[in-house]
This record gives sequence, C-alpha cells and structure tokens, in this order.
Amino acid sequence: MRPPLSKELWFSDDPKVTETLRFKQWNGKERSIYFQPPSFYVPVRDLPSVENGGVAVLCGKKVVHMDVRGSTVKLSDGTQISYDKCLIATGGTPRNLPAIERAGKDVQRRLTLFRKIEDFRNLEKISREVKSITIIGGGFLGSELACALGRRARTRGLEVIQLFPENGNMGKVLPEYLSNWTTEKVRKEGVNVMPNAVVKSVSVSGNRLMIKLKDGRKVETDHIVAAVGLEPNVELAKSAGLEVDSDFGGFRVNAELQARSNIWVAGDAACFYDIKLGRRRVEHHDHAVVSGRLAGENMTGAAKPYWHQSMFWSDLGPNVGYEAIGLVDSSLPTVGVFAKATAKDTPKSATEQSGTGIRSESETEAEASEVHISPSSSPTPQVPKQGEDYGKGVIFYLRDKVVVGIVLWNIFNRMPIARKIIKDGEEHDDLNEVAKLFNIHEE
Repeated sequence: MRPPLSKELWFSDDPKVTETLRFKQWNGKERSIYFQPPSFYVPVRDLPSVENGGVAVLCGKKVVHMDVRGSTVKLSDGTQISYDKCLIATGGTPRNLPAIERAGKDVQRRLTLFRKIEDFRNLEKISREVKSITIIGGGFLGSELACALGRRARTRGLEVIQLFPENGNMGKVLPEYLSNWTTEKVRKEGVNVMPNAVVKSVSVSGNRLMIKLKDGRKVETDHIVAAVGLEPNVELAKSAGLEVDSDFGGFRVNAELQARSNIWVAGDAACFYDIKLGRRRVEHHDHAVVSGRLAGENMTGAAKPYWHQSMFWSDLGPNVGYEAIGLVDSSLPTVGVFAKATAKDTPKSATEQSGTGIRSESETEAEASEVHISPSSSPTPQVPKQGEDYGKGVIFYLRDKVVVGIVLWNIFNRMPIARKIIKDGEEHDDLNEVAKLFNIHEE
C-alpha cells in the first residue's frame, strides 16, 4: 500500500520502522504496509503444479513487449510467458519538474521523487542528516509529507519548506477559504509554506541547492522532494496495439475495464468511462483495490460494468483529515456546510470506530440504500467567513446544479451516503438539508 508511506509510517516511534515497515494506525492497532503476507504467494517455479492454483510474483523482471495475437509477453531478460488472459496494472511514474531535469546530475543526486518503499527509506534517512528539506507541490502527497516532516522539525531542528504555484495547500481541490485554512494548519505543523511559487531554475551553490523562483525569490536548501503528480506507465501500448487516452493519459478501456480481447487494465493506468461523470483516470488506493478486483472478476466471465465511485482520503496528522468522492475540483462551484467539531471528529477516532487505518477498506463498495431529504425553508448555505474554524463539514461540488463531488471534512464513515447522492444525480434545492444526512450536527 502506498498511503502509509506519506502518513502513519512517519509518526512511528519505532527506530526500526524503515526495516519492518510496520506501523501503528491512528487507532493504535499495528499492521504492515504489504497487501498480503509472504506466505500468501506461491514460488513461481511451483505455480504450474499447485492444486487449485495460486498467485506468484516474479520480481526483478520487466515486461518489454506484448504479442496480443500470440498471447505472450516478453521480459527484459528475453524470457517469454504465455497467457490466456492478461491484466495490466503498471501504475505510474512520479513526474519531475523541467527546471530540475535541466539542472544536471549534482542536483538530481539531491532529489527525491516520492513513490516507493525505497523512497520512504531514503527520505527518512536524509531527514536525519540534513538541515533543510524543500517539498515542491501543494497537493495530497506534498501536503502530507510537509506535515509529517514538519513534526520532525520541532524536535530535530530540521527546516521544512513547501512551495507550490497555487494560492494555498490543496488549491486545485479545496475551495479557496478551506485551502487557506489548510495552509495555516500546515504552517502550525512547523512548515515554511510558500504559495504562488513557480520554480525557474535549480542549481548547486557551495554545498547547498539554490532554487530560483520566477518572481525573483530564492530558496536555499539541502534536499528537494518533488511531489508534482504522476505519469501513467503506458510503454506497452505500442507493441500491444492499445489505445492511450489523449486527454487523461492511461490505457483507454471500456466499462468492464477491458482494453482488447483478453486484456484488462486496472489502477492508475486505466482510463475508464464513468457513467455519471464521464471519462476519467483515478490515482487513489480505493480505485486500485476495487478496479483490480472487478477486472479479476471480469477475466473469469463476470461481465460487470465499473460503476463504483471510488473515494480517497488525506490526513494532515491524526487530528485533521478528509474523505472525498467524485469530481472535487476547485474550479467548480461549491457549497460548504460546517459545524463545530468534537473529539470524535478526527482521523484517529475514525479508525478506532472502523477498525482499519486504510479507511476505504471498511466501506469500499458500500452505498446507502435510500437517501431521504426533508423539505425545509432553511436559507441557502453561505460561504464561511475568513478565519472561521472549520471543525467539520460537507463541501458539495456542483456541475449544472447537480452534485458531482463531495468532500467530508473531519466527517468519517459516511461515504456510502455521499456515493448514493452522486449516483442519484439529482438537483437539490437546499444543500443544508442534504448535509444533515451526514449527521454533522451530532455532538
């Protein structure tokens, strides 16, 4: 699982966490980042003889060519493997900034493109050795890492800088007032947040890195973490004759996640058609789990369409977090309904209630059976005032007056209701009443 690499693992008190990769969830329960224990898998050489089949993982090899007509794939060492049906789940590669790519090897050696276990291990080690780390990117990953490293800044004297071109943290996702509030929250975690910052160049100056911004500002640091998005891995498209979506990237698949006869795609690399929201490509844990499961079922003849509205979540430490579903784009009109938070309204409390730190596991495919909204004469919800403390609330994202996305801010285990609202695709006269479905006024 990727999520704990930027969340819980950083808050572990275990000095050997980089070796064990085990961590305590916000609810105190311990688990590993691995999806299955080693005992689950069958050695590759034993797979043909195992009764009832099994799952084997071949490590250290890369598929470099697909022969769709011959139903074979060729590995980097020349080995060929035949298949009856094939699932492509190649994921993606972290993007780099052009300014850093042009900078040369001396800069590249002090750069982390955060994605894998080794990236976590290396960055954790670096955070104990250098005086300053700069994170470029204000999205989910950048903000989570900034908060995690900011906690260390207090005890180890580490300077943590976060810079990004938007006006505030999560500026592409959250409405402006909530993005601004989140930025102040990240600053309180010990991070020097620099919004409206566009990188012009990066160079080595003495023993440090010098980041020059387009507005003339300069930032000196020892190490850079670039968290600026993901590029889907579609190298196999050419040899396999698979279509790559020109707008969203990724392998273009039908509603059953099928790209061609006997070939399916799941996870980050799949560009699928959402019957409610149009064609999309999603880069979140819940989508990876559900699309992988559905593709597997369809490979055995289930012929099920992918109607699932995947959710995603982000935590800024154990006390502030949110869950979201659908199209959550700050360029869309939004309506926010907020209430005073209680001690129960935190990620830590949510995992204690659900029993899992990976929140989508407790509600992955659940959907409310019925949503009943009572008529009301309540006034239209107003945008909260600047400086207001957003304890907990619901943010609705609208397109043509229909709710197409929902963010649950410090409200947890209510995703089935949000999923049903988006699936119904109805106009609502009073979103105050819709917000009550999430019990936001509960003490």
